[in-house]
Amino acid sequence: MLRGINLARQNRIKMDALRGLYQSLGLRNAHTYVQSGNVIFKADTPDPAELAKRIESGMKRRFGFHADVIMRTAAELRDVVARNPFGGRAALESGKLLVTFLAADPGPEARAQVLSIKADPEEVQFEGREVYIYFPDGAGRSKFPWSRIDKIVGQPGTARNWNTVRKLLAIAEEMEGSSAR
Repeated sequence: MLRGINLARQNRIKMDALRGLYQSLGLRNAHTYVQSGNVIFKADTPDPAELAKRIESGMKRRFGFHADVIMRTAAELRDVVARNPFGGRAALESGKLLVTFLAADPGPEARAQVLSIKADPEEVQFEGREVYIYFPDGAGRSKFPWSRIDKIVGQPGTARNWNTVRKLLAIAEEMEGSSAR
């Protein structure tokens, strides 16, 4: 997931150009989902940190700006979905649930700092490298500083709504299944 792609008039990239970049970096079967920097691909590189740096360098060279790359494997996305602390609620509106993916686990002090922010009526849960936030009235009306969580914890991060998280997982699982055939 790329942070800050195609927001307003900044960091504009066409998805076919983004897929081309990934292919030029030796990453296979690059698929994009919506226009916000979601790229699902196959790679032989076992080190996600090295791979993220390679993509960030390629972005800077090809498009002229830096974008943080937040990596998750298909197994990690499955875990994010399984750990959803709001998953048992029947009345939950999936479009109002946001997951902020952090580059690294920020540790207990940073978690406590985020959880100490007055969030009412929003509900905030920290699970590993993800912050789950439920906005019962919608994120646009919220006073909770969700777009600054990465700055609060000192880790780059990017947020996706729950519908996008589930779609990214579905694409990744479909890609896994096709490689097993």
